[in-house]
Amino acid sequence: MKYLITLTLLVTTSFTQFSWAGSVSSWKQFTQQYSKQAEEKLKEKSVPGAALTIVHTQHGNLAKGIGVTKTRGGKRVNEHTRFRLASVSKTFAGSLTAKLAAEGKIELDGFVSDYLPYFENTKYKSLRVYHLLSHSSGLVPNAYDNLVESRMDYEDIKARVLNVEAICEPGKCYGYQNVMFSLIGDVIASATGISYETWISDFIFAPLGMRDGGVGYENMVRDTNYAEPHVKGRSRWYTTKLKSHYYKVLPAAGVNASAADMEKWLEAQLGLMPAVLSLDALTTQSRPYTLTKRELRRRTWKGSIEEAHYGLGWRIYDYQGETIYYHSGWVQGYRTDVVVIPRLGIGFSLLLNAEASMLNELTTTFITQVLEREASSLEQLQLDETH
Repeated sequence: MKYLITLTLLVTTSFTQFSWAGSVSSWKQFTQQYSKQAEEKLKEKSVPGAALTIVHTQHGNLAKGIGVTKTRGGKRVNEHTRFRLASVSKTFAGSLTAKLAAEGKIELDGFVSDYLPYFENTKYKSLRVYHLLSHSSGLVPNAYDNLVESRMDYEDIKARVLNVEAICEPGKCYGYQNVMFSLIGDVIASATGISYETWISDFIFAPLGMRDGGVGYENMVRDTNYAEPHVKGRSRWYTTKLKSHYYKVLPAAGVNASAADMEKWLEAQLGLMPAVLSLDALTTQSRPYTLTKRELRRRTWKGSIEEAHYGLGWRIYDYQGETIYYHSGWVQGYRTDVVVIPRLGIGFSLLLNAEASMLNELTTTFITQVLEREASSLEQLQLDETH
């Protein structure tokens, strides 16, 4: 598998060797053009608000708010306005676990039962830690997500999940999870004696300078600078109640962040914050643990993805020959996307406070335009060198 050959090189080689071939001015022009294009598209669909972040390791970043926090009487979204990340939260769980593994605090190949003894007498006693984060536990996809959306406590939901019949042996098939995935929080607490919430707030957010967001419902509503959720009615977007259901599964869907926060997160993913996320951690999280063939059939980029896997909390794609890391999120009233293109030192995130499917188009447009401009810039450089 070519990922295993190339991923370590992509992460551990200095990003200054693989950067956007154009100049600082051309990069800034590109980000401004894309930002304007995205704003126009969002306005066309009357999407209430968005947080856009674009990062380049050499040529500069963009972090801005677009629109309003709610359709009626809302405030302007700025770069510090909090959004729910929904399943983009899984990238934080994956990166944190990779960090702890690199520091010798957790064994990814260790049995979950080594950390959570109540697994020992269940059907999942052979489950390993990396199975949780790579959606390869053997469970049917989205097992008991319906209970997450109910009033049932997470402790009761976990007990039920462990009684579900597996559809395959651990590591043999892909089944996207929220409940089972979030058991990594319990594993981390058992292994380190520190809660998952504390690890994220004190060892990720704080040292990275992510000052706006955090973990959980109370963090989201701690002041008025947060984007409220919206659902589509017959003719317009309606503000809906911010629900706490998916905050039960913090590792899977419990993180909040602003455009400014995502700037720091993307910089860390691109190797600029090695004291927080080392090169060992970044290499570990991007190992392609689980084959995800269904991703090859995604409508918005069908034909562009040649290979698709899931690492530790991150999707890993061969996108038109370029390795990219990606994740999306969707919870009532919000849609989110995050993209990392490690070879080019480029990161992107777009957070919406509406369930707007056009997010797929905006993300695909960004990736396509970046790769096209990179190819064009390299071609121009080669022509210049021959004259």
